[in-house]
Amino acid sequence: MAKKGKKKGAAKGAATADNKLEELATALVRPDEPSAAGSGATSPVQGAAGEDGGSAAGGRAGAGTGAGPASGASPLGEAYYRGPVLLRGSMVPKDNTTANLLAADQSADWLHMDPWRVLRIQSEFVDGFGALAELGPAVSVFGSARTPRTDPAYKAARHMGKRIAKAGVAVITGGGPGIMEAVNRGAALAGGKSVGLGIELPHEQGLNAWVNLGMTFRYFFVRKTMFLKYSSGVIICPGGFGTLDEMFEVLTMVQTHKVATMPVVLYDSEYWKGLFAWLSTTVREHGMISALDPNLVAITDDPDEAVDVALSAIRKS
Repeated sequence: MAKKGKKKGAAKGAATADNKLEELATALVRPDEPSAAGSGATSPVQGAAGEDGGSAAGGRAGAGTGAGPASGASPLGEAYYRGPVLLRGSMVPKDNTTANLLAADQSADWLHMDPWRVLRIQSEFVDGFGALAELGPAVSVFGSARTPRTDPAYKAARHMGKRIAKAGVAVITGGGPGIMEAVNRGAALAGGKSVGLGIELPHEQGLNAWVNLGMTFRYFFVRKTMFLKYSSGVIICPGGFGTLDEMFEVLTMVQTHKVATMPVVLYDSEYWKGLFAWLSTTVREHGMISALDPNLVAITDDPDEAVDVALSAIRKS
């Protein structure tokens, strides 16, 4: 008899618990919507609570009062949170974070998605800042990767690198061949800091042999930030699209006061005169730019003068 009484009491307790659960579910359903039990529908968050990386958290306050939907309840169902992201209804995932992490034979497509790219970009900034934070004063020199070693411009660039290094100032280049190699070579042989900030390109072979502090970047904009942040002067030698891009980036940042004013000097007046004649006439006459500030950029044919102009801000400080 005692055993039968215990069984009866357990069954009654289970029935009471079931009734309470039914009341709680009913309180979360709008009066004009069919009951999930009656329609055979399944709650979109059923089984979601307790999953690692997500939690059911919506529509609970005031549940079980029997007075209709709980305060703040959504007609789309309970809220499921995956980190800071809120999901409801059909948007609630059927997987969970831990299961995804530990799943075998996963696709590697995530490597090419934007959230992962953001982390790669961030890591490049961190690595760049870490590598260059203690560099000291520096001058960036831009120029063509295609300049042969027999070209007078190569010899001039090598002389510039040597003179900058002798002044106790680091040189920063794009780390490639041509003008960049010449500058790095001059600085390294003079015992100076010879920095090369390379970029991943399909047709270039990495950093030149004269770089003693180097880093290769995936992203042009991260690399440009390093040039601008750590340079106190810029020399621009003859070059193509890459050199022109770097030149206009520097001039734009200086003219719009996005960076502190820094001396910018162009080497080889014959090479640059056509471009600046066009800027001063056609572009300006169409109202696209203001008159060029003569203090913004200097043009010279003397490598020593180019170095002196580039070092002028460092010497004043």
